[in-house]
Amino acid sequence: MGQELPERFQTVFREHYPSVLYKLVHLVKDRMVAEDLAQEAFLRLYRQPPDDIRSVGAWLHRVATRIAYDYMRQKSAIKRTEERELSVNRVEAAGPPSDVVVMRNYDREAVKRVLQQLSERDRQVLLLRYSGYTYAEIADIIGVNAEIVGTILRRALGRFKRRYHGQEGTSDEGTWIQGQHLV
Repeated sequence: MGQELPERFQTVFREHYPSVLYKLVHLVKDRMVAEDLAQEAFLRLYRQPPDDIRSVGAWLHRVATRIAYDYMRQKSAIKRTEERELSVNRVEAAGPPSDVVVMRNYDREAVKRVLQQLSERDRQVLLLRYSGYTYAEIADIIGVNAEIVGTILRRALGRFKRRYHGQEGTSDEGTWIQGQHLV
């Protein structure tokens, strides 16, 4: 029986290969890919033939169709991933428009100038808070009770805003320090 199976397989292959290939070419629209997928279908037939050998044609067409759909899903997923990566790369390569960069730089310089005009304690509490420190951490650093840090911050921010908006040519829309809105 060992030699009978390969002979039987060859007969089935010669009989069904043309129709399986035709179906796969129609589905995937690429003859070379269809040939590879047909090979996969017949390999599955060889490894695990159907229980009823009389239904081998229908079995092959079902398997070939599943293989084609799996291939198309995988190809589609790869294409979407590549498009996303390309889109991200375009955005990263483009960067922000030059006028946005100029305004950010102008705002940073204005913030630095105003911070330099404030008292050491005001400058320190604002920079600590906008660097992510908690009220308790700020209290420890500047040596005050944690309950009054909020008041100190509000007053320092008020002085900062008055000086910032008093500068010639600054916008009233506010400014940012390290990604956080300050005024």
